Amino acid sequence: ILIIGGGMVGASLACALGGHGLRIGVIEAVPLTASTQPSYDDRTVALAYGSRRIFEGMGVWGDIARLGATPIEKIHISDRGRFGFTHLSCTDAGLEALGYVVENRVLGAALLARLQSLSDVTWLCPATMESLVFEADSAVVRVRQGDAVSELRARLVVAADGADSAARAAVGIDYARTDYSQSALVTNVTAEFSHHNVAYERFTETGPLALLPMSQNRMAVVWSARTSEVETLLGGNDAEFLASLQERFGERLGTFTRLGKRRSYPLTLTRVQEHVRLRLALIGNAAHTVHPVAGQGFNLGLRDVAALSEVVMQARRDGQDIGDLAVLKRYADWRQRDNQVTSAFTNSLVRIFSNNFLPLALARNLGLIAVDLLPPLKRRLVRITSGLAGKLPHLARGLPL
Repeated sequence: ILIIGGGMVGASLACALGGHGLRIGVIEAVPLTASTQPSYDDRTVALAYGSRRIFEGMGVWGDIARLGATPIEKIHISDRGRFGFTHLSCTDAGLEALGYVVENRVLGAALLARLQSLSDVTWLCPATMESLVFEADSAVVRVRQGDAVSELRARLVVAADGADSAARAAVGIDYARTDYSQSALVTNVTAEFSHHNVAYERFTETGPLALLPMSQNRMAVVWSARTSEVETLLGGNDAEFLASLQERFGERLGTFTRLGKRRSYPLTLTRVQEHVRLRLALIGNAAHTVHPVAGQGFNLGLRDVAALSEVVMQARRDGQDIGDLAVLKRYADWRQRDNQVTSAFTNSLVRIFSNNFLPLALARNLGLIAVDLLPPLKRRLVRITSGLAGKLPHLARGLPL
């Protein structure tokens, strides 16, 4: 198996499949930086509880927890300037946490430690894919490392190289992309009051604002807004940004003080026409991108990893060709519903809460109140957002392959 892209999703797939008798190669263009020193500006990812189970099944969660994972025990959801709100709690679904906020540096270090213990995983890094050709019994990949070009053959190529996937483009898989005309600004702040492991999702007229609990009473900020507004927020000084954040969020956590580095990225919804072809499977952002509202992006990709690794290992146990289209279609069919539900869910949240049409605003606020008052509806919502709904792979149940 040759994995194109050694980011968090590609590395997770290598960890899941490693140690099971396969020969795995990972092509990654960016030099490994998991050993960089921690800083206040560390980027974060919000892991759903189902993602914790997947990492447990891989044998990676212990290192993640040891290096630092802040549990999300409650989520407070509100509509700015209106009466609607709801609270979600881990006790609603009988879980010890709804999810965890983990610094990318921590997740990278845990994955790298696992990969370095696997003798059947080979890293080609820094390296880039130059071409991709499919033959009857193998895929042929030309790889450049500095001035050297080599040719590799694999039974299966996995595209894990992001939203602008070179592997996907090389084979001409079409996709539909919707531009939200928004960008997400990400940073860290320190709050005056303790966050008590509560995450906040606040819908505003220009886009959702999420604050997620971190260590040392920091909050990870994911502020989605019109691109022009984000550019203004990036351009102002720290005091101006903190004042804008305070005005948009309110005083629930007291005064925001220390501020980390601000970064932004454009927001799009991407749907691919095909998730698999003969000897090719797409995972992570190469297969789909969603709005960061509800923090589903990386978790969706990790569920791709869990499903694909199980399909591959079952095919191998059954003596089947792991790159055969019939085998890979089992993965595509398994992932179809989750991809559709998650993209529709996040897209609907953005569209509904960005519309100030008064009857719609009234309806959505009544909906928030209904979720808060109806335990079965609340439990269902928690299970969906925690990645615990539908047919779960072994890894998503915390079980090894």
